[in-house]
Amino acid sequence: MLELQQLSKTYATGDTALRDVSFVVPRGQVMGLIGPSGAGKSTLIRCINRLVDPSGGRILLGDTDLAQVGRSELRRQRRRIGMIFQEYALVERLTVMENVLSGRLGYVPFWRSFTRRFPGQDIENAYRLLDRVGLLEQADKRADALSGGQRQRVGIARALAQEPALLLVDEPTASLDPKTSRQIMRLIIEICDERELPAIVNIHDVPLAQQFMHRLIGLRAGEVVFDGTPAALDEAVLGDIYGAEDWTAMRREHEEDQAAEADATRRVAEVAR
Repeated sequence: MLELQQLSKTYATGDTALRDVSFVVPRGQVMGLIGPSGAGKSTLIRCINRLVDPSGGRILLGDTDLAQVGRSELRRQRRRIGMIFQEYALVERLTVMENVLSGRLGYVPFWRSFTRRFPGQDIENAYRLLDRVGLLEQADKRADALSGGQRQRVGIARALAQEPALLLVDEPTASLDPKTSRQIMRLIIEICDERELPAIVNIHDVPLAQQFMHRLIGLRAGEVVFDGTPAALDEAVLGDIYGAEDWTAMRREHEEDQAAEADATRRVAEVAR
């Protein structure tokens, strides 16, 4: 379980990115962070894994306050936090298997990580994870030979190789087409259900978030302005989070994307006949 208590972040410039943010993410829940650019979504995730030091508040992962741990303990605690990135963050020249095994770097001695000689148990687990994300046959292929959706699946397997207590997911579908985006979100939800993993997903695609997230939190100017189920996220709330004009433009863009995808699917079907 993750619990934030009055988490705040003010930068040296005086700009406040987060204001007294408090919520709990129980085991197995996938929570989506939505809000306009500059709302504090990325800062929130970076505070949780301490890439950014918070100005105040508590970050409780189990019984540990991540906001208070020192450098050496922070390294150990970060092993418990799996990260899935928008731009995949793979080592392109390494194989799929080697990228997945990099999730174990925090657990093995330096000489093993330097020579990439991992314990047999880690290798067996990596194969199981690749099978789970549908990439077992791609294990020996270089990462730069994969499609975007395949790369994101490698990123998911790498995060799971850490055996994390929490998943932080930053814009996992921003670089993917709509169909692949749904596949990736479905995979993340299924894996969190299977492993009872709590997850926070920073996501810009509101309809996709409404379709897949267990719960949504809306941020605006660093403050929580909505915390509830996707079903409770109506037009009035979305207007409050994004501003009425911006939300109308976002909705129109999504509808145009859906229409374009449906047209492409129809054309493919016509060619196949």
